[in-house]
Amino acid sequence: MSPARVAQGHNPLRDPRDKRLPRIAGPCGLVLFGVTGDLARKKLMPAVYDLANRGLLPPGFSLVGFARRDWADQDFGKIVYDAVRQHSRTPFREDVWRNLAEGFRFVPGTFDDPTSFDLLASTVKELDAERGTGGNHAFYLSIPPGAFSTVCEQLDRSGLSKPDPGTWRRVVIEKPFGHDLKSARELNDIVERVFPPDSVFRIDHYLGKETVQNLLALRFANQMFEPIWNANYVDHVQITMAEDIGIAGRAGYYDGIGAARDVIQNHLLQLLALTAMEEPVSFSASDLRSEKEKVLSAVRLPHDLETTTARGQYAAGWQGGEQVVGYLDEDGINKASTTETYAAVKLEIDTRRWAGVPFYLRTGKRLGKRVTEIAVVFKRAPHLPFNDTATEELGQNAIVIRVQPDEGVTMRFGSKVPGTAMEVRDVTMDFGYGNAFTESSPEAYERLILDVLLGDPPLFPRHEEVELSWNILDPIEAFWARQGRPEAYPSGGWGPRSADEMMHRDGRHWRMP
Repeated sequence: MSPARVAQGHNPLRDPRDKRLPRIAGPCGLVLFGVTGDLARKKLMPAVYDLANRGLLPPGFSLVGFARRDWADQDFGKIVYDAVRQHSRTPFREDVWRNLAEGFRFVPGTFDDPTSFDLLASTVKELDAERGTGGNHAFYLSIPPGAFSTVCEQLDRSGLSKPDPGTWRRVVIEKPFGHDLKSARELNDIVERVFPPDSVFRIDHYLGKETVQNLLALRFANQMFEPIWNANYVDHVQITMAEDIGIAGRAGYYDGIGAARDVIQNHLLQLLALTAMEEPVSFSASDLRSEKEKVLSAVRLPHDLETTTARGQYAAGWQGGEQVVGYLDEDGINKASTTETYAAVKLEIDTRRWAGVPFYLRTGKRLGKRVTEIAVVFKRAPHLPFNDTATEELGQNAIVIRVQPDEGVTMRFGSKVPGTAMEVRDVTMDFGYGNAFTESSPEAYERLILDVLLGDPPLFPRHEEVELSWNILDPIEAFWARQGRPEAYPSGGWGPRSADEMMHRDGRHWRMP
């Protein structure tokens, strides 16, 4: 077997039936900027351990932390240990932990200090020699976007971004990818001056969720769905991401960003693209991106944004049996803030498949429950040979893809009620991952980090998709900026009245998840 195949994780001693075989990372390391943040502690460090526990990382894998802290390697190891014991998905195994911890290193420093990056460069070289990481390293920028430029320049100056022949260097960027089209382009120029496009991985953790990927299987692996996945049968599509929490101490980030920039521009427009795209030639990165870009380029805003968009700000109310404060009373929020915590938009897609089918997107904080779902709602049957009383409760058929928290798919259709009369009611048929499979689903960051280490980019949007998404959202944001304050809505409810009115004008209503 060639060294290249061994380097990619193909172990000739493994059982060839082992499904993990093509998904085991070759020699490599991960450098994590922002190790003191919540994302690193709750998601990234536990995901690294879970990957190791599943046998998907190489024995010599290294994890280097970089932060403005006076820590030694063992101090960083304790930080990782605490994060793993508190937040990892898989059981703790001492042997896995010991092997993983041998590859931990910590580099103290600041983003604007060249000496710190020179020390990081020498640390990476030492790991290549001691751990066999082979010159392959990914740099995860779990830092504010304002620091991207400085860090990228330092990676470039120190030579850390420049791989030797036969090795690779990659960079991982967390959202937000700018705050509008102009800033997104500036950010892309900064990053791609240092790393080639194929080495830039823009993380949208929603795309790593099992159910999002199952959407592709649902559509393209089953003959029963695709023939009706079009304007001939579909009445409308609703894509919802609802949160039952407030800003959770993130005032510094959230105020001035808002629900639309935080969620619609990336998460929901990506879900729209996957729902509406044509079948790709293959599931390679280039083919998937091509189809998603076609959809995003065909998205059109209605002419009247006043009646086809809604925004709100949560007020005080009751959530989970507790009284909670409104957005303007949260710590760190300006009392005059016009930042929306709820956003809903109606979009249209100018393609033959979707002509005339509205896509309704909504997201909000302090709503009735935490749920993310895609609901494809079908047209009513053109003729019902039943009397009025028999079908009084009959609604529209729907396929609902539940992204979180109870991953699965629900189908709603009409069925006869047992008895002698012909009475039809809505029933549901439910598929849940937890019930159908014995394997637990990997956490999204496990999949995405592994994809970075493998150089497998299908789930990562390229800058073209990011720019197309901003093209959609920027006119809405500009319109809202001229409208004064968002409408208040009570915490624990389902958003402002204007969002319901938007649907009622079309003779529709929001689904109750």
